[in-house]
Amino acid sequence: MLMAQRQDFVDKARFWSTQARDRGIAYEHSELGYNYRLSNVLAAIGRGQLRVLGERVQQRRAVFARYCDAFADLPGFEPMPQPSWGLHTNWLSCFLINETQFGSSRDEVLNALASQNIEARPVWKPMHLQPFWQRSERVGGSVAEELFAMGICLPSSSSMSLIDQETVVAVIREQCRARVAR
Repeated sequence: MLMAQRQDFVDKARFWSTQARDRGIAYEHSELGYNYRLSNVLAAIGRGQLRVLGERVQQRRAVFARYCDAFADLPGFEPMPQPSWGLHTNWLSCFLINETQFGSSRDEVLNALASQNIEARPVWKPMHLQPFWQRSERVGGSVAEELFAMGICLPSSSSMSLIDQETVVAVIREQCRARVAR
């Protein structure tokens, strides 16, 4: 679903999402486009999910809040900054790890979680660091690089049980203690 206040934005997005095919009988493309249209079945599923969206967002915010409470006393393990001008959905529970203060790097924490069969990920890799885009012109990028180096996305499913979340917390707390004790 796409919503915008400007019709020309919607028209352009629709054009790109239908392979940017120019008018006419030939399949001719003057711009790069993609096939991003949903099937009727997927659109129906999406409409059904909209009915429970508010509940899912509340559940994700609760997961994030529990993480924040559980890690409040850990040095160098901070929630990703959130804008003061809006309310975050916390679709992902992202934290920044200051290796010097926490005593463990982001990758060491990821490995500790993986050893307990807990899936966590780094925050998204910046576009300018992706192999496909490395030769492209760019401006800036140091903030994105820092967030990528320090950022971790913890499990945050809206159906995550308290026991599962407590397990994640215990692994992270143990990782901090193990490194600080050395």
